[in-house]
Amino acid sequence: MIRRTITLSAAAVVLAGACSSGASTGPSSVNPTASGSMMTMEPSMSPAGSTAGTAVTIDSRAADLRTVLDLKLGEHIIFASKATGAALGGRTDEFAAYGGLLNANGTDIGELIGAAFGAEARDAFNAIWSAHNGFFVDYTTGVATKDKAKMDKAVSDLTTIYVPQFSDFASGATGLPMDAVTSLVTDHVLQTKAIVDAQAAGDWTAAYAAIRTAYGHMQKIGDALAPAIAAKFPDAFPGEATNKGVDLRVTLNQTLQEHLYLASFATAAALGGRSAEFTAAGSALNTNGTDLGAAIGSLYGADAKDAFNGIWSAHNGFFVDYTTGVATKNQAKMDKAVSDLTAVYVPQFVDFLAGATGLPKEALTDLVTGHVLTTKAVVDAQGAMDWAAAAKADREAGQHMQKIGDPLAKAIVAKLPGLFR
Repeated sequence: MIRRTITLSAAAVVLAGACSSGASTGPSSVNPTASGSMMTMEPSMSPAGSTAGTAVTIDSRAADLRTVLDLKLGEHIIFASKATGAALGGRTDEFAAYGGLLNANGTDIGELIGAAFGAEARDAFNAIWSAHNGFFVDYTTGVATKDKAKMDKAVSDLTTIYVPQFSDFASGATGLPMDAVTSLVTDHVLQTKAIVDAQAAGDWTAAYAAIRTAYGHMQKIGDALAPAIAAKFPDAFPGEATNKGVDLRVTLNQTLQEHLYLASFATAAALGGRSAEFTAAGSALNTNGTDLGAAIGSLYGADAKDAFNGIWSAHNGFFVDYTTGVATKNQAKMDKAVSDLTAVYVPQFVDFLAGATGLPKEALTDLVTGHVLTTKAVVDAQGAMDWAAAAKADREAGQHMQKIGDPLAKAIVAKLPGLFR
């Protein structure tokens, strides 16, 4: 236990440094006005680029399909990475829990397919998808046991069975060109293989770079499939799957979901005493936050970006504090971190968002508090090594991020319609 505590403390310093770009509690006033001055945020703030006009629709059935499919495909690569990392690390309970989530996620994607194409298509998809998960289990087992023949067989199964089967299925169902689908699916195989290889080598910087690359690639697959499905079944999926407003909705949701799962990667590594992995996951988490800040800045300007970064970095740091408290069984440190999250981060972030979007503070407070509590539940279960509970909480926390991303995207598009025509 002493060794674990020391390891976590050292890693916490690294992540806290990476996640802090200003005062530890973030800025106390966050109103980027048209003049660029900083003042208490008001709902009537005028974001950079604001123009009058009618906002595009971003919550049509077609837009919903694209948003949900992208999120589910992103979940797939996250749960696969958590499962393979646990398997290669000999953490059998954790592997079983995330393998269960991976299967549940596959069933959910199958239901989306079935909603569009019917039960036979759902069943065909499920068989192909389940087999490809099994081939990756085989590859991971081969890597873990240094069985080259098993690794080669798994790669052959993935490239000569899964890729053509899935490409035939997707192309036939949607009308997308076979060569384009084959390229997308092959890249998914190669990028997932790169994750497993880096995890096995203990190259955590490469592993988390590969996870982020593979996660982003799953959106490319969803972004190709969803509009094609919507175009083929316009009565079932009316509206636009692709416009600038839907692009914002998708990107915001994808990045928020990635935030949560990178955070839970980091806390699991920290609590498990895997300091090198924790450092790499923390760096990826920081880069994800920078990506969110850049998106805010592209809409509202540099002052808003800096204000967001200060608040967001501080909330990452508060969760580092909470995780350290859980690891060291320091109740006072845990209580202080919870207080910082609920009494500092929540009101600051709510003020920022309400001013930027015009959304009601009460509703935002519920959503942001929900993010804090669902993330805390993940850390608590990880600390207790209750991996069934941790995986369940992880997915619930990840899915909660869409409850934040969807209303934010809709409000931003409504407030800045000229940017999304």
